[in-house]
Amino acid sequence: MDFDKFHGLVPAVVQDDASNEVLMVGFMNAEALQRTRETGFVTFFSRTRKALWMKGETSGNRLRVVRLLTDCDTDTVLARVERQGDGLVCHLGTVSCFTQEIA
Repeated sequence: MDFDKFHGLVPAVVQDDASNEVLMVGFMNAEALQRTRETGFVTFFSRTRKALWMKGETSGNRLRVVRLLTDCDTDTVLARVERQGDGLVCHLGTVSCFTQEIA
């Protein structure tokens, strides 16, 4: 992965493997990507907290990795996942973070 383009980070798009719905976007550094690969659950790097966090760590709504892919420039990760817990991915209580239409 090319972590240099975005100052040590790459965008990570999370997509439901069964429905193809885009669930959320976060950022990964090399350690978050390594942890994701080791544990099988999506782990991000929080830009505000400057720390790793596994999605669903506290809520139980974890994202189990089915496949990890990269784009042709190797600067973006696509995580195809299976939702666990109650399946709500967004902190606002929805399946996807992408619910607000831009007017």
